[in-house]
Amino acid sequence: MKVYDTDFTYVNKEDKSPLTLADTHSNEVINSHLTNLSYPILSEEGKSIAYEDRKDWKQFWLVDPLDGTKEFIKRNGEFTVNIAFVDGQNPVLGVIYVPATDVLYFGTQEIGAYILHNVKTSDTSTLETIINQSDKLPYPKGDREYTVVASRSHNTPETEAFINQKKEIHKIVDIKSSGSSLKLCLVAEGAADVYPRLAPTMEWDTAAGQAIAQAAGKQVLDYKTCKPMLYNKENLLNGWFVVE
Repeated sequence: MKVYDTDFTYVNKEDKSPLTLADTHSNEVINSHLTNLSYPILSEEGKSIAYEDRKDWKQFWLVDPLDGTKEFIKRNGEFTVNIAFVDGQNPVLGVIYVPATDVLYFGTQEIGAYILHNVKTSDTSTLETIINQSDKLPYPKGDREYTVVASRSHNTPETEAFINQKKEIHKIVDIKSSGSSLKLCLVAEGAADVYPRLAPTMEWDTAAGQAIAQAAGKQVLDYKTCKPMLYNKENLLNGWFVVE
């Protein structure tokens, strides 16, 4: 947020995606803590790790130190910090922090999924105190209409076709747009029914959100196989997927 509140600049990486000083600093801070926990770290802004060196990892951290850099640059607040713990090829713990709103989403299969507001003024000394101050997810659906959440920066014709299919099933379909991993969080939270991602993402974009969504009783399914998405693949590019 120190960078966010300045007249910052950015550069484009080889894949044309933007990089700011916030990405780099966030990565350094996260790594300084996770390196003490004896598990390898795979991060978007870390060193490129060859598949040969990581293919036998049993457990590891998967980090996106600033998800939604485009949203960060637009200053719309829809960017997150994503940290997941992967066991085998399955994300079993997820933490997503929203710096602009000071909101934390977190979850595991053992404890379920939660949201904590006003993190900076909360007692975060132990997991128990964090849970006691948090709301369990998902919230009740209430009487809202069937809701699809879509990407703010990466919409596609295939996504539009998916939404049109839902409109044939449901009389009224509400559409929400959001950036970064917040889209997975909206489904986990119960604020949306489905999030189709029919466009490319990387493993660090989705692992934390998948862990939280699954802890909330939702599914994150590969569009082709209809099975949960897997991680630490040779190619770190995700296939299309649907969260519901």
